[in-house]
Amino acid sequence: MYDHRKMIEDRVERLAEYVVANKATVRQTAEKFGYSKSTVHKDLTERLPQHSIMLYQEVRKVAQQNKAERHLRGGIATRKKFKEMKEMSL
Repeated sequence: MYDHRKMIEDRVERLAEYVVANKATVRQTAEKFGYSKSTVHKDLTERLPQHSIMLYQEVRKVAQQNKAERHLRGGIATRKKFKEMKEMSL
């Protein structure tokens, strides 16, 4: 029988490897795997350090980079939104 704890450990590892390989955000990772953002966040911040500290450190680097770029992504999305609205009104 497949142990529930083992299933969680496998999920945590898959999520972490995806984040590192794709430089993905929590939101992107949650959408890709079909989990809630809360589950992904908890897995990466609370469970992962107990499972693999080295993988956790890699995930933290990606998360810090994503956080530093967050304001840029927001500006790009806003600019795109208003450009589309302007084009629709023409």
